[in-house]
Amino acid sequence: MRRYSKVIGTGAYLPEEIRTNDHISQTVDTSDSWIFERTGIKSRRIAGPDESAASMAEIAARQALAAAECDPNTIDLIIVATGTPDRVYPSTGCLLQQRLGIKNTVAFDVQAACSGSIFALSIADQYIQSGAAKTVLIVGSELCSRIVDWTDRATCILFGDGAGAVLLSASDEAGILSTHICSDGEYEDLLYCPNPQAATEPNKDETGFIRMRGNEVFKIAVNTLGQIVDETLAANNMDKSEIDWLVPHQANIRIIAATAKKLRMSMDQVVVTLENQGNTSSASVLIAFNEAVRDGRIQRGQVVLLEAFGAGFTWGSALIKY
Repeated sequence: MRRYSKVIGTGAYLPEEIRTNDHISQTVDTSDSWIFERTGIKSRRIAGPDESAASMAEIAARQALAAAECDPNTIDLIIVATGTPDRVYPSTGCLLQQRLGIKNTVAFDVQAACSGSIFALSIADQYIQSGAAKTVLIVGSELCSRIVDWTDRATCILFGDGAGAVLLSASDEAGILSTHICSDGEYEDLLYCPNPQAATEPNKDETGFIRMRGNEVFKIAVNTLGQIVDETLAANNMDKSEIDWLVPHQANIRIIAATAKKLRMSMDQVVVTLENQGNTSSASVLIAFNEAVRDGRIQRGQVVLLEAFGAGFTWGSALIKY
């Protein structure tokens, strides 16, 4: 009998501060209407000075644990997806482990940019299917506001902060049906965040902020996400009509709409949190999934497609029977 990874709890956290498009237009040449028409974003959340990737991850994780009525000490594995870790090392996963008071478990980070939570789901599913783990906590937590150049109109309008979590448990009932992850380093210069401290020959003009060539990224994202949708459906011998919900990475409303069109899905079947959260990178899919579970849109037994695209380039999908 196949061993499945079943979602037994979800959680999320968004910081209190709201930074609107009007706020941004006070410092760069833009406007609320210009940003919204091109991205679908109205506002985003900004972490406070005392908040970190680990502190936000803890809140989201505790929500997921509470929803599942799960004792933290039963967790076998913690995976944190983040591109904005508290420290180079130890991992944010280890810092989260300490915050949760868990001793006997494995914890590590995954860095796959905006696709991080999908990569983490894929890794967790392999652990559970193999029998190496029974209960896995996955958290995506990002402080994008701290690696954004707030004078760069191309990027500062896009990103926000937050954390999302899912708790997986081994089950005989269908859960994660399949995961599909890919990467292609050929496009490393289209979307990246430099690390000046690690540079062999430091560039005085290079700072540790996100850099992006938006038009090129958009075209590749639409094409690759379309391909992975086809791959996911084929792997499960499933028709588009059998998917109840699409939970996409919240990067740009035009990319989301293109993926929905590929699936012939109404936007009413797509979970969109972009307008008031912006792009929270690896946290975005899990935050959106949690929101739709908690407000009752996603029901037990429904089939949900999660997908994301990020720097690397990386992209991936997870097909889940919730």
